[in-house]
Amino acid sequence: MAGIYIHIPYCKKKCVYCDFYFKINTDDMHEMINCIIKELVRRKKYVKTSRINTIYFGGGTPSILTEKEIKKILSTIYDNYKVCEKPEITLEANPDDLNMKKIANFFNVGVNRLSIGVQSFNDDDLIFLNRNHSREDAISSIKTAQKIGFKNISADLMYGLPNQSLNDWEDNLNLLFDLNIQHLSAYMLTLEKKTKLFEYVKKNKVKMTDDTTVINQYYSLLNIAKKNNFVQYEISNFAKDNVFSKHNTSYWQNKLFLGIGPSAHSFNYESRRWNIASNKKYIEKLNTNNIYFEEEILTINQQYNEYVLTNLRTMWGININVIKSRFGSKFASHTIKMMQKWNEKKYIHESNENVVLTDKGSVFADKIISDLFFVENL
Repeated sequence: MAGIYIHIPYCKKKCVYCDFYFKINTDDMHEMINCIIKELVRRKKYVKTSRINTIYFGGGTPSILTEKEIKKILSTIYDNYKVCEKPEITLEANPDDLNMKKIANFFNVGVNRLSIGVQSFNDDDLIFLNRNHSREDAISSIKTAQKIGFKNISADLMYGLPNQSLNDWEDNLNLLFDLNIQHLSAYMLTLEKKTKLFEYVKKNKVKMTDDTTVINQYYSLLNIAKKNNFVQYEISNFAKDNVFSKHNTSYWQNKLFLGIGPSAHSFNYESRRWNIASNKKYIEKLNTNNIYFEEEILTINQQYNEYVLTNLRTMWGININVIKSRFGSKFASHTIKMMQKWNEKKYIHESNENVVLTDKGSVFADKIISDLFFVENL
């Protein structure tokens, strides 16, 4: 099985925290869609004979596309790839794009999962983040999607926002769970260079939330999600009735995936490749039947580190026997040795032969993961 990711590199405006690649000017969007289709045709050998079980429209803001453009891309995939009978087809969407007609059109062309960028139900937060929607827009978009027939809806929320109290965060969570969706992605606000937020903090115009508040918000997230029968299957992702994101789970489990569009990444177990992060250069190359990309062949050390990095973030964790068979005894011994202190602190535990993070350990996931990395002595 394999997944296809389609990067739609356009947004209406730039959020203060975002460092993803996109453009606000959409003058070349028609040509971009044609080049995405060209790349899909040219790169079908990348997945070889694997069946496609997930298709993911990300960005940027894919919900600015028309149903005809989405249908054109999906038709190209079905014509050139072996697609399983019922693939998961996800579209990232902003609430301000999701009126009834547009949602119905997305549903009718085959999209069966919506990932809605709510971020917050607090209008003051949304203004600060430079989002284009309101609290009411967010609520309406979810209810309308449910009315149209979507049975798999995910929403993004952010915590650790400036001036966001614990009560504010819990209000967000309770409102979202009351809307009876199937999936939640909850992300801590992080400070990235080349963003407006970074400038604000540097100039002391904004103060980031203190660590204690952020940790309390995270633990509150775990508790409220559990009360609502949501399972935390990855540090930032929660699902009800095991309605996990199949596409993102394939990333975390190191499965084969093909990335299409400017800045999109691909992975085939032994290498990573990524397209040029430039709409202009991407289009120029595809119009000459070439693709502008860079590639990194992964060493066995990097493959092991990649396995630890992605798998330990999930409810399935890492498995010593898998490490031994895939990477060798040296890596298995290293893992057992480095795990010891974290086990003593009860930050990790064994579950069905897998090593997983505890709730307490998940707070320190980055530290634990980096500690388990294998680095050759120079």
